[in-house]
Amino acid sequence: MTKIRRAFADLSVGQVHYASCGDPRVETVLLLHQSPRSWAEYRHVLPLIGRRFRAVAMDTAGFGDSDDGGVPASIEQWARVAVELLDALRIARAHVVGHHTGGVIAVELASAFAARVHGLVLSSTPYTDAAFRSARAQRPPIDEVAMSGDGSHLAALWQKRAGFYPAGRPELLEAFVMDALKVSGRMEEGHRAVAAYRMEERIAKIRQPTLILRATDDPFAAPHAHDLKAHIPQARIVAIEGGMVPLPEQLPEAFAGAVLSFLEPLS
Repeated sequence: MTKIRRAFADLSVGQVHYASCGDPRVETVLLLHQSPRSWAEYRHVLPLIGRRFRAVAMDTAGFGDSDDGGVPASIEQWARVAVELLDALRIARAHVVGHHTGGVIAVELASAFAARVHGLVLSSTPYTDAAFRSARAQRPPIDEVAMSGDGSHLAALWQKRAGFYPAGRPELLEAFVMDALKVSGRMEEGHRAVAAYRMEERIAKIRQPTLILRATDDPFAAPHAHDLKAHIPQARIVAIEGGMVPLPEQLPEAFAGAVLSFLEPLS
């Protein structure tokens, strides 16, 4: 039952793509990816979680192979579409796991659609308050590159991320570039949506059991773990040593192991 199966659901934005693994009769774990990635970020995690749960990794609206319906990108919109997918799959309640941007979407799901979320896992998730928004506004685009006639922009895109990925793992950077090219011209949409999200107005509503995964070598997200914990008192933090920006792909066994250790006692 751990074979990955891919499908589309017809939702308000059009066709939304997802991959699933595991027995559909057991509780579901919904996995949400970072920007500008796709379900493929969880390609190696799905079979591991699928041994115990029904694991579903969706392409966020407008990313991967999912349509966006022409609706402006926002964390709130992406959370609404995720709930539509749960409805389409007849899933009343699920555990939700989010990484980077996916973690911010997971916060919105847990706060705005509390009855739909059982356990919550926030992996490398920023705390997006006023200070975060102000700091982000002063920084240059994270992934945006200008298209060039000789293709050098592809190397530039690779180099923008190279310092935050483990050495000797070019396949991880290749996977990132492949997903990023699918949203060419819109690579910053996810980052802008995160920067606009007013998490400080939502996070206090979270009541679900919560795990915060801290990738120790992720300079963007690791410092936010204790900020999240301060606003979610019931949460606990688990550090994954050596984890970097592509944590679910880089260390799938450690990632899945931490998720399962947290979720299994809840089910």
